[in-house]
Amino acid sequence: MVLAAVAAIAAHAAKVRKIVTTDAAPWVESSLRTSARAEGGAVPLKFDASAPGVELRAWGTTFNELDWDALMMLRREEQDEIMRRLFAPDGDLRFTRGRISMNCNDYGRSWYSCDEVPGDFELRHFNIERDKRSIIPLVRAAQRYNPALTFWISPWSPPSWMKINQDYPVVSSRHNNARPETDYLLFGEVEGIDEDEMKFLGERDGQFPRRLATQDYFIQDPRYLQAYADYFCKFIDMYAEQGVPVDMVIYQNEAYSYTPYPGCPWTAEGTIRFNRDYLAPTLRRKHPDVKLYIGTFNTNRQDHVEKVMGDDGLRACIDGAAFQWEGREILPAMRSLYPDLHYICSESECGNGSMDWKAGEHTLFLIADNMGNGCDEWYNWNFLLPDDGESPWGWKQNALIQVDSQTRKVRYTPEFYAVKHFSNLIPPGSRMIAYRAPAEGCNTPVIAYATPDGRGVVVAGNFEDTDVPLAIQTPGGYINDTLAAHSFVSYVFAL
Repeated sequence: MVLAAVAAIAAHAAKVRKIVTTDAAPWVESSLRTSARAEGGAVPLKFDASAPGVELRAWGTTFNELDWDALMMLRREEQDEIMRRLFAPDGDLRFTRGRISMNCNDYGRSWYSCDEVPGDFELRHFNIERDKRSIIPLVRAAQRYNPALTFWISPWSPPSWMKINQDYPVVSSRHNNARPETDYLLFGEVEGIDEDEMKFLGERDGQFPRRLATQDYFIQDPRYLQAYADYFCKFIDMYAEQGVPVDMVIYQNEAYSYTPYPGCPWTAEGTIRFNRDYLAPTLRRKHPDVKLYIGTFNTNRQDHVEKVMGDDGLRACIDGAAFQWEGREILPAMRSLYPDLHYICSESECGNGSMDWKAGEHTLFLIADNMGNGCDEWYNWNFLLPDDGESPWGWKQNALIQVDSQTRKVRYTPEFYAVKHFSNLIPPGSRMIAYRAPAEGCNTPVIAYATPDGRGVVVAGNFEDTDVPLAIQTPGGYINDTLAAHSFVSYVFAL
C-alpha cells in the first residue's frame, strides 16, 4: 500500500532529510531527492501548509521521586548527559515543560502529603520539605539545561484526613495498609472492586471505568473544600520561592482510577462543586495568572465528561482539558463540542516494565493519535527508572531511559526514540497540518507538521511485519520511499 501526504507541488527535485529508527539501529540519518510524480497509487493525506492547523505549545515530561532515585545511581557526568539530552534546547528531546505531582503519586517512594495534620484548615503545618530533597533537586537539574522550563501541577490524592476513608489509596491491597472494611465506600458494596483494574494495558476493550464511584472520596464540607483550594495556592507560592514557576493546575489525576496507590474518586457533582465554587475563585483571587484546566480524564464515558465540561458544569471557568488513557478515545467528540478550549495529553501510557520495541511502537502511535486529534501539549510519564520500573505498590512501568541497578549502565529505550522523532524535529509554534490514523491492513500512522521556520515534518511509524511504500507530496515534489518493517521514520523538507 502507498501512503501520501499531499501539499502544493513544485517541478524541481528537492533534498529531503530522512531519519530512521529500528530496534537494531536508532536515529540513522540520510537524504533523498523528490520526484516529479508519485510511484503507484496513493492513500491521500493532505499537507496544506496554508491550513490553520493546531499549534503545538509544548513537549513535556513528569518529575517523580523514583526518577530522582534512578538518577542518583549514576556518576555526575552521566547525570549531566541525561539531563542535557532531555532538556537542553539543542538536546535530543528538548522538553520545555514539566508536570509535578502535588503530594505523592504512585512513583513516589512512599505516601506523603504537604500537610498530614488532621483538621489543619489554616494550613499552619503545610510544607514542601520532602519535595526539597527529591522533586525540586530533579527540577533544578533540568533547569540547568533549560532555565525557561515552566510547570503545572495535579494531585493524586489529597491529604488523608481530607478523605472519607481517611487514607491515601482508594482500595485496600497487599501493597498498602488500608482497611478492607472501607472498600465498600467506592460502590456502596465490595462486589466488583478490582485492585489491579488499572494494570490492563493499551485498549481495555469497552467502557472505562466499568463502574463509576457512587460518592466523592473528598469530604464535601465547605471547610475542607476551601482549605484544599488554599492548599493549591500555598503549593504554588512555596514552589515559586524555590524558583519553580507553576502556571497551570488540574484538580485531580485520574479521578476514575480506583487504585491501591494514591488516588481520589470524584463524582461529576463534586468535581463541578470544587472547581467552580472553590478552586477557580481562589485562583482568581490569589493567582490570577495561573490557568485552570479540567481532567485528567482517563475515562471514555462521554456523557460524564460532557456533564463536567458543559455549560451547566465548568465550561465558564476553565481554559482547557487534559486527557490520558481511555480519555483519548473521546478527544475528537469533545473538541467538536468545545472547540475553543486547549487540549493536552497529560500522560503517556506507562507500559508494563518491558521497555521493549513493542512499547516504543505503542508510544509513537499514542503521540501521533493524541496530537493528530488536536492536543497542543504532550507529556511523558517517567523519563528514568531502574530495571523493570517497579513501584512500591507492585507496578512495573516503562521509562524513556533505563538504568541497570547492578551494573549502573544506561539504556535509551525505543520509547526515547519514539519521542525524539517528534520533539527533536517539531518545536513549539509548529502547526499540526494533517493526521492519518492506522487502518486495517495498514498499521501505519502518519502525521504532518509545518514548523515556524518554514519546514515540513512528516513522522510515520510502520508497525507491520513487511515494508510499506510511502509517497509524500511536498512543495519540492514527491518523496517516494519505503518504510522498513517495524520502524519509525521522519522526513524534513522545505516548504
